Amino acid sequence: MRKLRCCVIDDEPLALGLIKSYVEQTPFLEFVDGFQSASLGIKTILDGNIDLVFLDIQMAELNGIEFARVIPAHCRIIFITAYQQYAIDGYKVNALDYLLKPVSYSEFLNSANKALKWFEVNDRAVEAVDNENKFIIVKSEYKLIQIDIDKILYIEGLKDYVKIYIEDSPQPVLSLMSLKALETSLPSSRFIRVHRSFIVHTSKIRLIERNRIVFGKQYIPVSETYKDTFMDYINKHSINPTKDDNNNI
Repeated sequence: MRKLRCCVIDDEPLALGLIKSYVEQTPFLEFVDGFQSASLGIKTILDGNIDLVFLDIQMAELNGIEFARVIPAHCRIIFITAYQQYAIDGYKVNALDYLLKPVSYSEFLNSANKALKWFEVNDRAVEAVDNENKFIIVKSEYKLIQIDIDKILYIEGLKDYVKIYIEDSPQPVLSLMSLKALETSLPSSRFIRVHRSFIVHTSKIRLIERNRIVFGKQYIPVSETYKDTFMDYINKHSINPTKDDNNNI
């Protein structure tokens, strides 16, 4: 059975302790840590490979709805609050469920089971995509070359040709095809078009500077045509992005 790594955030110590005890007595949940404020918990959630957060909404320093907007996409939320009117706001930030205090164990277990089913379905979907899109085969200089897509850094389009830059490879693979044709063969969850001549592997991005993505000594420009899409990706994965930061990218 899949085990979900959990954090609990609630500024009421008794409520935090109760939910912690519920997590610890549920076989498919693993308690990682508990916090009395969102600001104390953010580092653990970002760095600790957390699957599920039981999150109070009404907190003084940073409320749960605001905090939910900076939690990584792979991490899911179950809101716990004394105020029923927050339910709609909770679902706007993709909460898996909403529990009203005082929470009974049966209510908690029902929500936890809902989370488990969500992760199991998501795991199967990701596995299917990974298996289907693990490699591409391209023709290069009268040879067929199989390329592991997880090794691709970025792809450059040159009229009727593409150059595929690969990790630990001194030379790119040159193939006769259009960039558009290659783009349709790549999983959109892992690759993004940033310029009419460039596609990048999002997980390989390490540095962005002055409207350019930096790969070693190579600078990939982000054009105005694709900037909005790229900024959506950046904002989704950024912690508290500011307007000034966005303008400087």
